[in-house]
Amino acid sequence: MSDANAAPALPASHPRLIDREKEGVASAASVISGFNGWLTVKITNVVGTMWCAYAFAALALISLPAAIAGGTAPLIAWIAQTFLQLVLLSIIMVGQNVASAASDKQAYQTYKDAEALLQITDELHKLVAINNRLTTEIHTLVAKKL
Repeated sequence: MSDANAAPALPASHPRLIDREKEGVASAASVISGFNGWLTVKITNVVGTMWCAYAFAALALISLPAAIAGGTAPLIAWIAQTFLQLVLLSIIMVGQNVASAASDKQAYQTYKDAEALLQITDELHKLVAINNRLTTEIHTLVAKKL
């Protein structure tokens, strides 16, 4: 087998894959920098937990007896302004964190699937090139024998 019929060299990697390796994975810390960014991430991570929701619920329940004693209007105001806003804030953040984690996992799986397809495609191109080279050599040998 001669080197003249060797398969053409394929690029080692797609330019986007090279850029992706340099960029790495985006994170909150990489987007927001400095003290304000650090503090924002820390507070968000604390407030967005179920433990914080439990603490806010306990805090809100402390004022419930006074709201009940005040009648209908103060009770409705307590529900709307204290309980819902204070407790549901943390619960919504927890829900967003869970949804975000699921989305991140799905995106990572899609990325890994695409990476696998690229590798399979690369191998397929190599096999096609080998097949073409061998076919050419077979045709050359058959033509010499005739």
